[in-house]
Amino acid sequence: MALLEMTVHSQALNREVDFLAVLPENTAGMIGMENVESACCPTLYLLHGMSDDHTIWLRRTSIERYAAEKGLAVIMPAADLSFYTNMAMGERYWDFISQELPALCRSVFPQLSPRREDTFVAGLSMGGYGALKCGLRAGDTFSYAAGLSSCADIVDLVKHSGLGQKEYWKDIFGDLRRLPGSFNDLFAAARDRAKENKDSVQFYMWCGTEDFLYAQNVKLRDHMLSLGLPLTYEESAGNHWWSCWDEKIQTVLNWLPLQKEGK
Repeated sequence: MALLEMTVHSQALNREVDFLAVLPENTAGMIGMENVESACCPTLYLLHGMSDDHTIWLRRTSIERYAAEKGLAVIMPAADLSFYTNMAMGERYWDFISQELPALCRSVFPQLSPRREDTFVAGLSMGGYGALKCGLRAGDTFSYAAGLSSCADIVDLVKHSGLGQKEYWKDIFGDLRRLPGSFNDLFAAARDRAKENKDSVQFYMWCGTEDFLYAQNVKLRDHMLSLGLPLTYEESAGNHWWSCWDEKIQTVLNWLPLQKEGK
């Protein structure tokens, strides 16, 4: 795999922004890795959590090695503490992640497939929230969306988690009284998605049963299934730990419509 640290100019953010990319490389004889040649790469946009940045998946998992044998490109953007939203008092990260970044990456890396069917998104915690929102609200961009240990109920998170002061949440979401049922509420997004007669997005969720976000994930699971959305849900013993996410990102890659010999 080729590893690139990129800086591009974002129109949505009106500034330079960083991301990491791992791309299938047409080489042979790499010691200890199987590398699949892929002329038109499927692409996974992999989102980080609250305390992290765009380097964290590469530092704490073997995502490069896992993706190599599948001929999968992985794009890891920086989104700060934005919750992947167009912030009330901040920057337009939703526009950047859901629309602009895939277009930028395809222009910079012509080997990336332009097809929605080959464009996927996944993330953990805050990034799990962002990934599920991408699947629910940006189904014209992404065909598969996976959330690991996701911040699944943002209304409950704001009220009870203690993860940020009220001012922080207001900077992100604006008037918190309007958050339930809003564009950023995954439960409302699921209802809206279920009403649309568009190409179906496939969803995957996993959460550890000891995770402080477990009840939120069960609640969203039940809601999505009641609406008939195509969701694969799994849970197992585990907490909000990288050892879990390193294991489960492999499950996500196996769930995606990828062939070992490349696409």
